[in-house]
Amino acid sequence: MSTISSIMQDSHRQCDALYAAAEEAVAAQDWTGAAQHWQIFSAAFDDHITQREEGQLFPALEAAGGPAGPLAVMRSEHQQMRALVAQMNEALSARDSQQFLGLGETLMLLTQQHNMKEENILYPIMDQRIGERAADLH
Repeated sequence: MSTISSIMQDSHRQCDALYAAAEEAVAAQDWTGAAQHWQIFSAAFDDHITQREEGQLFPALEAAGGPAGPLAVMRSEHQQMRALVAQMNEALSARDSQQFLGLGETLMLLTQQHNMKEENILYPIMDQRIGERAADLH
């Protein structure tokens, strides 16, 4: 049986790979490919943080008496990441590779730090308190 940790860590890796494909296309000035890869990444990113985490897991953990502080931090960081994604979308529309790639560095640093907190702290708590919800994530 899959755990919340394993499912969500796999989702992190998938989002990383999808982002890398968009970044490579932008770096190569392949604007059609970049737009396609970016759309796929954006949908996966939104599904991960909006649907799965904020829509399912965070409310379930809160209902189970989970720690409010870490969830507030995760939601705040999600907002920061959403703002960067929106700015990157604008840079992509303007075909501004320098702006896109610069914002992408910031997004990747924030995402790596964020993911470490989730993978090492929050997801294990979820496995303990609401592990039965893993089946809902498929």
